[in-house]
Amino acid sequence: MADFNTHLTTSTAIGAIYGIAGYTHWDMPLPTCLVAAGLCSVAGMLPDVDSDSGRPQREVMNFAAAVTPMLMIDRFALLGLSHESMVLAGGCVYILVRFGCGELLKRYTVHRGMWHSIPAAVMAGLVAWLVCSCEDVSLRVFKVAAVVIGYSTHLVLDELWAIRLQRGRLRIRRSLGTALKFFSRHWWPNISTYGILLLLGALAFGDPLIMERYGADPSGVQQMARDWVDHTLKEFFAVQ
Repeated sequence: MADFNTHLTTSTAIGAIYGIAGYTHWDMPLPTCLVAAGLCSVAGMLPDVDSDSGRPQREVMNFAAAVTPMLMIDRFALLGLSHESMVLAGGCVYILVRFGCGELLKRYTVHRGMWHSIPAAVMAGLVAWLVCSCEDVSLRVFKVAAVVIGYSTHLVLDELWAIRLQRGRLRIRRSLGTALKFFSRHWWPNISTYGILLLLGALAFGDPLIMERYGADPSGVQQMARDWVDHTLKEFFAVQ
């Protein structure tokens, strides 16, 4: 498979191209293009958070913990938080991402599991949608697309590296098909992945900015998401 430097270099190059295209062809603001390019670059390392090696996880989680609170400034403002409250909320988000999310991913993912999959790329995009709150939907979609592109770049590279030409013969490694996939061979990773995907989709659909744009009440969708979580947890612990 491609190594850490190859993934980072490729996603950074594609992020730069994406940012330039946004500025020159799609009239996106320069700061938005720079942020999108950076998100694409970092997203190219996200799948390897499940790696046995500590470097990808350490680099990604440190960056994500630092950037996520800044991306949520608009959302904090919409909630009517004061500057001091924003600082406190940002600190809580940093701790949650840096230690909470990092530890969960470390404990409950396996290398080349469902974290290396197309549904995981969609999940990363939905998380970016929730984090990158912005009243201008086009700017928000531009940044979300950068995350999905960067994540997908990693998956494509892993598949390409499974096909090697050695001594004039085409050799295919057993890892072929383990990155660009929709399902795992085990039932629980599939259920948990698609369950989280549905939950994130409901939360994204119930985003206040989107619901207000279409004149809908977000409380119903949010309540449905909460009910689904409660039901899933009860079912899970009932099986234990």
